[in-house]
Amino acid sequence: MSSRNFVNLNINPCKMCMPMGAVLAFKGIEKNMVILHGSQGCSTYIRRHMATHYNEPIDIASSALTENGTVYGGSSNLKSGLKNMIKLYNPTTIGVMTTCLAETIGEDIKRIINEFYEEEGLELKDKLKIIPVPTPGYGGTHEEGYYRALRAILENLCKPKKKEKNGKINIICGNLNPGDVRNIKEALNKFKISYTLLPDVSLNLDMPYINEYSRLNPGGTKISDIEDMGNAVATIEMGVTVDEALSPGVYLRNEFDIPLFRCGLPIGLRNTDIFLKLVSKVMLEDIPKELIEDRGRHLDYMIDNHKHNGEARAAIYGEAELALSLVKLCKENGIEPRIIATGAKNPIFIDLVREELKDISKEYILLDDTDFETIEKYSKELEVNVMLGNSDGRRIAEKLHIEIVRVGFPVHDRVGAQRKITTLYNGTSNLIDEIANVIMAHKEHSFRKDAYKSFYKGDEPMEMMLSSKEEIFIPSNNEKTLTHPCYNQGAHEYARMHIPVAPKCNITCNYCSRKYDCPNESRPGVTSEVLTPEEALEKFKAVKEKIGNLKVLGIAGPGDALANFEETKRSIELIKNQFPDVTICLSTNGLMLPFYANELLNLGVSHLTITINAVDPKIGGKIYKNVNFLGNSYTGEEAAEILLKNQLMGLRYLSSKGMICKVNTVMIKGINDNHIEEVVKKVKECGAFITNIMQLIPVKGSAFENLPLVSNIELNTMRKKCETHIKQMYHCKQCRADAIGTLSLDRSIEFRSLRGCSSGCGSGRETEKEQILIKSKEIPKSEELVEAEKIIKPETISDSKEALNIEETLNNEGLIRFHQAEAEQKYRFAIATKTGINIDQHFGHATEFHIYEYFKGDISFLEIRNTEKYCTGITDCDDHEDKIKKTIMTIEDCSAVLAMRAGDSPVKTLAEKGIEVFQMYDGINSGINKAIEAMGVL
Repeated sequence: MSSRNFVNLNINPCKMCMPMGAVLAFKGIEKNMVILHGSQGCSTYIRRHMATHYNEPIDIASSALTENGTVYGGSSNLKSGLKNMIKLYNPTTIGVMTTCLAETIGEDIKRIINEFYEEEGLELKDKLKIIPVPTPGYGGTHEEGYYRALRAILENLCKPKKKEKNGKINIICGNLNPGDVRNIKEALNKFKISYTLLPDVSLNLDMPYINEYSRLNPGGTKISDIEDMGNAVATIEMGVTVDEALSPGVYLRNEFDIPLFRCGLPIGLRNTDIFLKLVSKVMLEDIPKELIEDRGRHLDYMIDNHKHNGEARAAIYGEAELALSLVKLCKENGIEPRIIATGAKNPIFIDLVREELKDISKEYILLDDTDFETIEKYSKELEVNVMLGNSDGRRIAEKLHIEIVRVGFPVHDRVGAQRKITTLYNGTSNLIDEIANVIMAHKEHSFRKDAYKSFYKGDEPMEMMLSSKEEIFIPSNNEKTLTHPCYNQGAHEYARMHIPVAPKCNITCNYCSRKYDCPNESRPGVTSEVLTPEEALEKFKAVKEKIGNLKVLGIAGPGDALANFEETKRSIELIKNQFPDVTICLSTNGLMLPFYANELLNLGVSHLTITINAVDPKIGGKIYKNVNFLGNSYTGEEAAEILLKNQLMGLRYLSSKGMICKVNTVMIKGINDNHIEEVVKKVKECGAFITNIMQLIPVKGSAFENLPLVSNIELNTMRKKCETHIKQMYHCKQCRADAIGTLSLDRSIEFRSLRGCSSGCGSGRETEKEQILIKSKEIPKSEELVEAEKIIKPETISDSKEALNIEETLNNEGLIRFHQAEAEQKYRFAIATKTGINIDQHFGHATEFHIYEYFKGDISFLEIRNTEKYCTGITDCDDHEDKIKKTIMTIEDCSAVLAMRAGDSPVKTLAEKGIEVFQMYDGINSGINKAIEAMGVL
């Protein structure tokens, strides 16, 4: 069973299992019942989702394969199920859908059905049609299952008894609500024409109240009408994105020579025009006056709503056919489609959307075979303010404080979905009204905040409650928090710069090992250089020129900012004087906070991080080796008690003065892991705004170097537990003391050795290519590396005669062989990591790899390489060959991949490329050393 198609709808929009769509198709046939040949879970799942959308009792049977059925086959179960259905329901047709389980064991459903007819008497075949449809949940989507079932119905039932035209038009309906189907039937009746609508769910899934319960609703397309569809005048099929192999209309055209006209769902002005004109031309009837009046009213509604809908920036998601119709509706009404997404892999849909939007200048993202995580990411980036789709997008809407206009299937969190009308002119009018109302409501909630930002220029703080969905808006420090990536996860696009001006520390932690002039590790306490305040100013100016979104200046060591207060103070004063709008933050152990608290406020420090690992001196005594306070050295519990009192005193005071305070806590197994919740409760009481529970990094050379790692599961379990007390930080990267850039892309390597040299910083303006590289998280190779590669790779030498002579000379002297041999001693490793510290990510979940090099015992970080995510599930990876290839192309120069886990398919494919895969959970440097040893290098 594939999780990406079946288990969790909140992960993949419209990747609902194929059996679901097939059931919906069969529910539009008269006196029909459905049996799922497979697990009971499938039928329970489908009944639940259909019942919540339609609010009708849905009878679906299941063969409920057991372990024996899985091994030996489930034919007896299916036959028993068919007998029970005939006895209870006496249907005219039964649809047999296979689930993942039956498809995996390779059940021959047609053979089982033929055996059943033979066992029950062949005369049953004339009374009851049993229609098999192969619908593995892992093999396709809900929409594909819907059209596959409709085609199977025609293939099995459409057997015209007479070879003469019946004067009817066939209408192949898209997956629409009963309300929409009734709306279309009413329009067709106004034409006063004869038609066959397939399927017709207007009664079966929206039955009027009756006193006596009926197992089979008296509705749906009649079997006699389906049999006669091969004699129709023409077919109109709502399905321009449907593959011909699944198209019912294509089957009727090929088998019975019925002319086929395909159109989109009649949603929106143009789609409705096309549908009604097709009916008019095929049936030689004028469009009824009532529908023409509806069109005029709709045009008036478009004019009424345009000023509101013109401000809409929409995320459109759902079935391909519905999403395409909504794109057209948005374009008609001035709504910007920022994101268009479907869960199916549908190249027809992609081409049609591109053609529709080819003349718009606004940026948009077009996605197929996608997931809600990706939609959420782009919704933030593109500032979406309305979502158009089913209710499975509600979690994104809650996070981003926007509304969904619910359209499509399923709608779980509202009643009346089955009655909602979005088709033709009248239904489209309802839809654009609803979108406009969402935009108006959003403006009503946010206009005070927007007006304040645009027009208010005063300095004093101002509080105002905007709505239940918005936090209290307090300018000054809270306003700066919006652009601080550590305090606001939504500020991922803003950059920060840590200036390493504070090398000294006044306490010794058992987990700490500070390193200067170290380019190879990414963790607190590490820097490539220590700067003077003047050098820090010059470097900040140079970085600010190249990184326009630099908003935050931080001082995080490599020692303690307050143990080097004069350097810290001077650095802040110099930079603040030239860049008054920059947000200033610093990190400290808190020992000297009571002494410098007022000076920090006067300097304009708005954000403070204090590392508090224990609020019990007995536990703190195990964490801190010694504390140097006012010229004296303290150890054990006495040291921990002094430190704790000063930390809490400073936290209480500064938070009361409006400083935003974050508390970091290192989770250390066997030391404070059972004490962290008490720490969180205490710091909240003292005014902390957020806490950040971090993994212990067992640094070589520290007292805790041999302690076990805390796993991501243990870490996040603790964060969730503490989240009930105070907001938690989930996105910490445990940055270096000289980190530069966004949290997701540390660019400090680009600015190393830039000690106040403004002339050596380039123009300060990225080329277009550089901007693309930065955006995709790829760091260009250094000039030294490029030159080295030219030496190592003789094929880079030109083919000129002079060059060939040089190459020959080099070969004679054995220099090229020397360089190649030297290169062979260098090993590159691609690391799948979330934190940049540990090997803690599944290979298939990685959207980027950290590239490290091992050479002569030294490990050095090279760059970050971006790759397209090819795993779209939670536990099961999509091993589409083309996507694996794209991933491997990114790391094909590496000797090995280090990941927490990897699927069999990528491991095999990587092995074919000569790339080993090591699966482990460990620190990056430790993991590389273990891999080197396993490779036989050491």
